[in-house]
Amino acid sequence: MQPNNDTWISEFFLLGLSEEPELQPLIFGLFFSMYLITVFGNLLIILVVSSDSHLHTPMYFFLTNLSFIDISVTSTTIPNIVINIQTQSKVITYAGCITQMYFFIIFSGLDIYLLSVMAYDRFVAICHPLQYMVIMNPQLCGLLLLVSCIANILHSLLQTSIMLQLSFCREVEISHFFCELNHMIQLACSDTFLNNMVMYSAALLMSGGPFAGILYSYSKIVSSILGISSAQGKYKAFSPCASHLSVVSLFFCSGLGVYLSSAAPQSSHTSAVVSVMYTVVTPMLNPFIYSLRNRDIKRALKRFFGVPVM
Repeated sequence: MQPNNDTWISEFFLLGLSEEPELQPLIFGLFFSMYLITVFGNLLIILVVSSDSHLHTPMYFFLTNLSFIDISVTSTTIPNIVINIQTQSKVITYAGCITQMYFFIIFSGLDIYLLSVMAYDRFVAICHPLQYMVIMNPQLCGLLLLVSCIANILHSLLQTSIMLQLSFCREVEISHFFCELNHMIQLACSDTFLNNMVMYSAALLMSGGPFAGILYSYSKIVSSILGISSAQGKYKAFSPCASHLSVVSLFFCSGLGVYLSSAAPQSSHTSAVVSVMYTVVTPMLNPFIYSLRNRDIKRALKRFFGVPVM
């Protein structure tokens, strides 16, 4: 995994959220506790859905995959920073940095694609309820997941491959808590025109496309719901969408905040702090959003823990 450049470096230094020694125990505690909550919360969603036959539907098939992806996203970044704080080391090897970036691009991209697919699932369920199980058959669900995986793996391979062509100065310090693509490109000493062009083009295609799909699905959903005469009918139709819409808003707003802050001058620290929202906080909150706002999940949780369901 040696880069094709004249300046060979073997390691980077992740500066994290703060270099103040007195803040390190607090940062360690926050990241470690949030990671545990994320893993156990999303694992619980996976176990509950898998063990309850009432939830073996396309909607919850995608939800379990979203939970798995959320665990994966946080597992590519948080364990490294927790270990670095514990060992008082900021070093990450070049190979480790590229590997971390490769898997982060895959899993964060899959997050976006799954949210888009889930929006399409809700569109079919509300706008075409009689054909729902015919349209959202197991073959289509599996195909949508497979296409999402292949698209994001190829995207990540492209980004990391051209990253390997860059030259970096010695003693490279990354003002972040993980090897994020945009920060890595900014640190390069060689020409980054191709990298920036590919990065922004891919962001437009890989994020803008799914986001447009979400907007289209919800425009059709809202239009269909407005055609329902009773208020109770409107609430019943929209209630399954509330959890998903909350997660979509949280994810895209925090992601947008990251790239707006990274575009501003002298914003490395701000960008790193905002990144915590979509890399740590959003995956942590997803199980709570789906369990607290979803009647089916709440009932399944009660059955899972042996609590009588009224």
